[in-house]
Amino acid sequence: MIRLAQRHPDWLLGFQDAVWWSRVSFPALHSWTDADHPLQLVEQTVAPSKSDPDAARKALACYALLVRDYAPAAPTPDAIWLRFVAGRPVSGVTTQYLAWCCERAAALGKTALLLVWDNPSWHISKAVRRWIGDHNHRVKHTGLGVRLVVCQLPVKSPWLNPIEPKWVHGKRAVVEPGRLLSLGERETRVCASYRCEQLPHLTITEEVA
Repeated sequence: MIRLAQRHPDWLLGFQDAVWWSRVSFPALHSWTDADHPLQLVEQTVAPSKSDPDAARKALACYALLVRDYAPAAPTPDAIWLRFVAGRPVSGVTTQYLAWCCERAAALGKTALLLVWDNPSWHISKAVRRWIGDHNHRVKHTGLGVRLVVCQLPVKSPWLNPIEPKWVHGKRAVVEPGRLLSLGERETRVCASYRCEQLPHLTITEEVA
């Protein structure tokens, strides 16, 4: 698929994944500090709140696509397209995310999105496969939009997805050692780290796995 994308400048290659951004867990990291002022990561806790459920949430989920554009005029070889989720990843949210990715690819003048991803239920469900089939059928018969070509990674092989190391660096970049960040602060830091626009959360009223 990489070679195909390289030969077709009007195609886009994307490596997709979903990830959780915790407010209380810290990634493994190293830091240079003054000998008299060592960095201390203070363990955080989240207090329950009936009046504000969001304040009691420990983590935020998001979808992200590592985009590689091989067109000669591409502004950057790699970019991250990121959307946060109001809840957890499910099939109904996945199809919204795919539609958004196709819209962005179309805005770049692309005709196909080659999508590489893993095998959670919200990627391989009947609802998602049916949506992709209907989407490609509509693109073929109308000549409008971006065709989706999906490639599944082998089961339990995250090292084959080049977006995985991006999460390691991102989680280190948004760490706050001494206090608990709000959900909004965590989201803002993540978007700033990946240079992504902060967009409304993807949401669905009825979750279908």
